[in-house]
Amino acid sequence: MKALVVAAQLLAAAAVAHAAGSVTLTGSIGSRAILIVNGNPPKTIAVGESYQGVKLVSLQAEQAVVELDGKRVNLRMDTPVSIGGGGGTGGGGSRVVLSADSRGHFMTQGAINGRPVTFMLDTGATSIALSADDALRIGLDYSKGQRVVMNTANGQAQGYRLRLQSVRVGDVEVYDIDAIVSPQAMPFVLLGNSFINRFSMRRDADQMVLEKRY
Repeated sequence: MKALVVAAQLLAAAAVAHAAGSVTLTGSIGSRAILIVNGNPPKTIAVGESYQGVKLVSLQAEQAVVELDGKRVNLRMDTPVSIGGGGGTGGGGSRVVLSADSRGHFMTQGAINGRPVTFMLDTGATSIALSADDALRIGLDYSKGQRVVMNTANGQAQGYRLRLQSVRVGDVEVYDIDAIVSPQAMPFVLLGNSFINRFSMRRDADQMVLEKRY
């Protein structure tokens, strides 16, 4: 009987974790972190405690490490991280939930060709856009791409159009995505319409929900 109870508890915890869409560190009180999980009201938890399947591993100035399904994720203050259906590693998910930060931007951690990047959702960008510095950091040889002329705040500049093997947010992964590499420095990668068009998108209060179409 005890084994059955333990198994039921584990299944319940897994179900809760699977339901979570994003987690955001919004503040701290002493040694306790204030987290928003999947858009629910803020919850204050201590190191070692869990809330909706998200366990707080460590906390320091404006940063925290949480664990979900055995996977550790670094959080920065007011920067939502998509955990799209439990943060599994298969990439077979179909739904991403992003929460707006204090500036109204939808930020999330993700990956390009398996290498980690920070995305900002940008419905005004034609394609995924990243800086040459980010491209080099993730091992992307953009010089083999098609040269294009870009209009920037400092005038025209040469960029490169290429195809990305894969783009991942949470446990949702899409393949063969158009991107532009810019010579200008950028604080994050723009998650533009070459990615967004693969999804249906709706805004629900301070959340953006993307459902994969193909």
